[in-house]
Amino acid sequence: MGFCLVHNVAVAARHMQAEHGIARIAIVDFDVHHGNGTQDAFTGDDSVLYASLHQAGIYPGTGARGEGDETTVNVPLRPGCGDGEWVHALERYVEPAVSRFAPELVLVSAGFDAHEDEDIYLVDMHVTDTGFLELARRCAGLGPRVAAVLEGGYNLETLPRLVDAALDGFTR
Repeated sequence: MGFCLVHNVAVAARHMQAEHGIARIAIVDFDVHHGNGTQDAFTGDDSVLYASLHQAGIYPGTGARGEGDETTVNVPLRPGCGDGEWVHALERYVEPAVSRFAPELVLVSAGFDAHEDEDIYLVDMHVTDTGFLELARRCAGLGPRVAAVLEGGYNLETLPRLVDAALDGFTR
């Protein structure tokens, strides 16, 4: 629907299943927009858990709590949320779901458009560099193997710094 022409994490998940025999994959998506295409790709497929943290009420208008099936965890966050709310949501909803699912591989859709200095239409989130480091650190502990793909983030001044912070989090 405009943001993702190729759903890189979905392609990676199918590749890992088909070519490397990975049976159970969890996808954790922390991008300000809901990953409706990734969710749709795995609805009805109990071999992939999809968990999304995103801002409620913005494009594409999907990702309500309870939307999807038993392997979908949508956590829409109200506008104005910062580090504490994002990390708490990951801790309260995503971590337990991924733990119960027991994936062999965790793929992270790492979006940085929830940063406090993003200036995209209708986005109102206030995650800091430290918040992204902590989200990445927590994602790194969700499975025996973890890989991440760069997703959103449109402020070219902050994006390199945010990616560095997340890389630091993934390696802690």
